[in-house]
Amino acid sequence: ALHEGHVVSAQELTGLLQPVFTQNSRNLILFLQDTLSVEDFTYLTESYGSKNPFQNVQASMCLFYFFEILQSSPSSLVLPAVDCKATRYLLSFLQESGDWKLTNVTDLNVSQLEVDTSKSNLLVVQLQPLVSVLNEISTLEAIAENDKIIGRLTMDLQERGIHFSVIYTAMKPSRITRRTDVVGELRRQLMATEEEDSLSYSPLNVTTGNNTCILFYASNFSLKANSSVFIDLTNATFVTQNVDISSSECSDINTTLSLKYTNPVNGISSLEIRFLMANKFYGGSARNWSTLDSVEIVQDGEKFARFNVSVISAPAEYSFHCQLVGTSNLYPTRLIPSNNEAKNWDVFISRLQLQGFNIENNQFSYASDCTGFFSPGIWMGLVTSVVLLWILAYGIHMIMQLTTNSRFDDPKGPALSVPQTE
Repeated sequence: ALHEGHVVSAQELTGLLQPVFTQNSRNLILFLQDTLSVEDFTYLTESYGSKNPFQNVQASMCLFYFFEILQSSPSSLVLPAVDCKATRYLLSFLQESGDWKLTNVTDLNVSQLEVDTSKSNLLVVQLQPLVSVLNEISTLEAIAENDKIIGRLTMDLQERGIHFSVIYTAMKPSRITRRTDVVGELRRQLMATEEEDSLSYSPLNVTTGNNTCILFYASNFSLKANSSVFIDLTNATFVTQNVDISSSECSDINTTLSLKYTNPVNGISSLEIRFLMANKFYGGSARNWSTLDSVEIVQDGEKFARFNVSVISAPAEYSFHCQLVGTSNLYPTRLIPSNNEAKNWDVFISRLQLQGFNIENNQFSYASDCTGFFSPGIWMGLVTSVVLLWILAYGIHMIMQLTTNSRFDDPKGPALSVPQTE
């Protein structure tokens, strides 16, 4: 029995997962999402009425859940919250816990999983990320699409008579819960702690000799080809680092980060993504600025897509950071297609941090954020204030134009005659 508010540690999680490894069923499916919290299952369901995004994932769930598909599962487990450090290394823990045949399911449109019933199978399904954090409707649609994927794959195994267990979890919570034991600390310290805990892996670095010349980090790095084939490159880039960076080039003027992937998904044999950066002197500011000029995608050595980049620049001594970068119009920093092939790609990058010049001590320098000082809210406040001040000034001006009579009628004398000139 786990009470609400309890955070399951890595050691407790090990004990809770033991029944999965000792039962007769040796097939385990791990559905991984980028973010998920217990509040999502109530908030998103109740906020949109009959439009339930969790039609296949039944009952009340949270970060870890052995769940009931079509109400036929003999058992289930709900954990209120799991330590991020435990979920961060979940995949490596599962691999060490048994002699599994690991299969990464990258094609989310597949309707039938290849399962060798003579062996113990660990199937890892990377669900599409909830990238539209600025739009709750889009988030709802993304969760509903992930729910359909879960339902489709588990239904297939049930129809084939294959016994299995399922874990549905996320790398980090979608909603940060304040810790009650640190209420007395400063808000700035709390935010710093949360930021540190949320970093699940080290940035990718490119070195020349003993010096690091490029640092690249993202909490989510994924693509979608032809609006159908989803490619999640986050783990391959930062966790397993199954990426070739040998073609990257560094200099004091131009830097290119080249990321080459082999067979990232079925149907694509090779994929290369290039980030082209420049370091230039601008007389207006009397200093050097580093800019990300373009992003290129080369598929199978033939199909070439090029994107122009908006608003990615920083002083040459700084790194660049942006919460959302991609092809969506909702993102503060956009990748704008510059040729026809680029229109076939959608790019999603969250919490991007990039530095290609003047790296010291193998660490990011101070980050220049893409969010400007004047946000839309600030502009609306300023415009409203100007309108109110104008009304106030006009009212004061009209009041000051009012005049009073300098002469008055005498009831005992003749009527007062005031010439029109007065």
